[in-house]
Amino acid sequence: MHQNVDNIKIIKLVNGDDIVCVLPIGKDQLEDKSPLIRIIKPLQIKYVPQITMQGIKDYIALTKWAGYTPDTIMNLPKDKILTITRASEEMVKSYHHIAKSYEKQKVVTKNDRYEQHELSDAENEELNEIWDEFKDEPKTIH
Repeated sequence: MHQNVDNIKIIKLVNGDDIVCVLPIGKDQLEDKSPLIRIIKPLQIKYVPQITMQGIKDYIALTKWAGYTPDTIMNLPKDKILTITRASEEMVKSYHHIAKSYEKQKVVTKNDRYEQHELSDAENEELNEIWDEFKDEPKTIH
């Protein structure tokens, strides 16, 4: 499939997600009458606030949008899309950098969950002491 700069799009979904992906054209896309569109290697755009000397800026992270599947080609309902826009040069470069290892990215499984365990009495007491010290600090307004 041909993946030039014009095929890299940012899709804003009705749930608020922003995804960057290859939006195929021509014979690689579903027919116009279909309620779905085909997208390739979708990455979710996550905005992470970062404090800098100039103030708060957003750091942008790209993560696999559908982390529970090894599939690279997906169909998206058209009625879940608010808008589709062209990606900037910087976004295209970032996308290509992450997407080239798309298939190598680990598929999330149920075994990836954090293990839960009960704290011992000593650990619980230590955490309570830390919390009590935190609560006792005087509140200041800056």
